[in-house]
Amino acid sequence: MKLPAANNALGLASELLLTPYGLGNASLERVLGDILVHDVNLADLYFQYQRSESWSLEEGIVKAGSFNIEQGVGVRAINGDKTAFAYSDDISLAALKEAAATVRSIGAQGQRRKVKVSAPALPKALYAAADPLPSLKDADKIALLERIEQYARAEDPRVVQAMASLASTWDVVLVARSDGHMAADVRPLVRLSLTVIMEDGGRREQGSSGGGGRADYAMFTDAVLREYARLAVHQASVNLSARPAPAGTMTVVLGNGWPGILLHEAIGHGLEGDFNRKGSSAFAGRIGQRVAAKGVTVVDDGTLEGRRGSLTVDDEGNPTRCTTLIEDGILVGYMQDMHNAGLMGVAPTGNGRRESFAHLPMPRMTNTIMRAGDKAPGEIIASVKKGLYAVNFGGGQVDITSGKFVFSAAEAYLIENGKITTPVKGATLIGNGPDALTRVAMIGNDLALDPGVGTCGKDGQSVPVGVGQPTLRIDGLTVGGTGG
Repeated sequence: MKLPAANNALGLASELLLTPYGLGNASLERVLGDILVHDVNLADLYFQYQRSESWSLEEGIVKAGSFNIEQGVGVRAINGDKTAFAYSDDISLAALKEAAATVRSIGAQGQRRKVKVSAPALPKALYAAADPLPSLKDADKIALLERIEQYARAEDPRVVQAMASLASTWDVVLVARSDGHMAADVRPLVRLSLTVIMEDGGRREQGSSGGGGRADYAMFTDAVLREYARLAVHQASVNLSARPAPAGTMTVVLGNGWPGILLHEAIGHGLEGDFNRKGSSAFAGRIGQRVAAKGVTVVDDGTLEGRRGSLTVDDEGNPTRCTTLIEDGILVGYMQDMHNAGLMGVAPTGNGRRESFAHLPMPRMTNTIMRAGDKAPGEIIASVKKGLYAVNFGGGQVDITSGKFVFSAAEAYLIENGKITTPVKGATLIGNGPDALTRVAMIGNDLALDPGVGTCGKDGQSVPVGVGQPTLRIDGLTVGGTGG
């Protein structure tokens, strides 16, 4: 298939997803009308075309690579709290009509209603529409991976292995709904990751770094590659000299930026509409109540230009926005898709997301951020007599219902008498998200966003996300460690 030139999102999406298959607005209206023959509150069609590639380098050799093209359409019908869904990788009027007949069975037969789809004025695009895959020649992609490996090895002679990966996706989506709304989005996404292994005196440790966003490969300049190499080697070097982390209840200072992943997992999921509608979140029924210390303001902002978690419109065709969830410690809102918003009697917030045309949308985070406070990071560190400074995190687990979490620190240090001292490894933070919010004692003025590496999983679906926060002091967290 010859790809159309990058122009307006709706025109490009129509040229890719409708025109080649003899579809147009009239076809979409007919299919949606077929669904509305039955008693259905809302129906939508979600078309998607996606190109993606990945390259990985190990021991100086590109050992793996992939290239994929996927396309298809998902058809959904909602009736009260019930949802019917069908999808097909065959984009044709016949496949659409078959899917429509399947999903409309969710409602009793009624009287046919007419549908007229049109696109309102779409919001300003938050990223360029161009496909990132051809933005660099294949030979140059390999050379880029080779350069970052060389930069890592040049940082420290103790680097014995460097593994790098490069990936990009170009996603074109079009949504048509039975309420007449029609929207499209063209979404580029790139990511570069680096992991190094360092050895000293028979001991081996690893460090990692990377970044990305809704851009093309041009964002990975030599300066960016060198910084990724520096950060990964620094983390591995710190871990080589680290001693076992102590265990116990103590004050924990979280660094800015990527440590916001703890906020995302331990708190963010509990603020998604579906969990609260069903009463399974620790935050259910608590709108207007104090759920965090004063000064804590948390937002989910899908409108940040070029960020990994941003979307011009969500996967239901609604513009994303900055949604305030917690304001000065008071719970003021949840993230909503259209289905849960309708059942809860509130407006959707542009947080309806899905992994692909083969998945149902649900309320999901975009870029989840805690706003900055007024304390200098140095002042926060100086306030701690004995505690832990967690700069970077690895994996973690969260129970949405209870809010309990366990997170492992990838880079951490002791704080002793107001100073950052010995690096430690094996530290895990154990706590309860809602409880941890009430223990925030100091909020830094150094808000930073993550470098663009986050991926969020929920109900078997993965979507790209962003996180951000300033330096935070949290009192009385449980730290699991391997030292005395």
